[in-house]
Amino acid sequence: MFFILSKIFSFLTHPFSWVIIALIISWITKRPKLKKYTFRGGIIALLFFSNSFIFLEFARMWEVDGTKIEDVGHYDCAIVLGGMAEYDSNLDRLSMRRGGDRIWQAINLYHLGKVDNILISGNNGYVMADELDEAVQFKKVLVENGIPEEDILVENKSKNTYENAVESKKIIDNRNDIQSILLVTSSLHMRRSRAVFKEAGFEHFDTFTTDHYTGKKRGYKFDQFLIPNVSTLTNWERLIHEWIGYVSYAIMGYL
Repeated sequence: MFFILSKIFSFLTHPFSWVIIALIISWITKRPKLKKYTFRGGIIALLFFSNSFIFLEFARMWEVDGTKIEDVGHYDCAIVLGGMAEYDSNLDRLSMRRGGDRIWQAINLYHLGKVDNILISGNNGYVMADELDEAVQFKKVLVENGIPEEDILVENKSKNTYENAVESKKIIDNRNDIQSILLVTSSLHMRRSRAVFKEAGFEHFDTFTTDHYTGKKRGYKFDQFLIPNVSTLTNWERLIHEWIGYVSYAIMGYL
């Protein structure tokens, strides 16, 4: 129930949903003041949430800083959180999303000798079932990219970040050879993930963030200040999802 409600809540908190709802109300209402204010509110929201500069400044305050590859030490296991791909049933293969940088960086860390094992955590996070079994399917991809099967661990029960932590802990507890852990996930997702993993009993681990929107240095282009960007609406949805997820998890006692 919590999983389904969280998905519905995510829809209702998407900035584009706010714009559409405001414009629909302004179109159907017979009240002049309500029509005026909802129309103006919808346009203002559209301009605000499609501005790249505004989004990046908010993202900068939430993202967890990244680490250069050369500064990463040696770890027994990298735990890579799911939510990286969709399944293309027509071509019978995984299709990467932005979060796919997580698995790419983990593969690189393995081949550089920075990690000895990779634990892929996460199954299908969609409300309606499809052919995606992410952790299992990514294991096949890793084997095809030269990583021995015995160095790949799979956790395919979890459907959210809280379950990622709980189920991963069960696997790690059964492996005496894994003491040092590197948690790998997206920079927007890391703040919540780090807190959840600590609450789940992971006492000592380091983090490695991926697919950053920002960095320590600001370097904006002129169009990011003035030209609306439709994709920024989706970026806002990801950031707001993390804010809501963090608060919701705190209320539920997950962090």
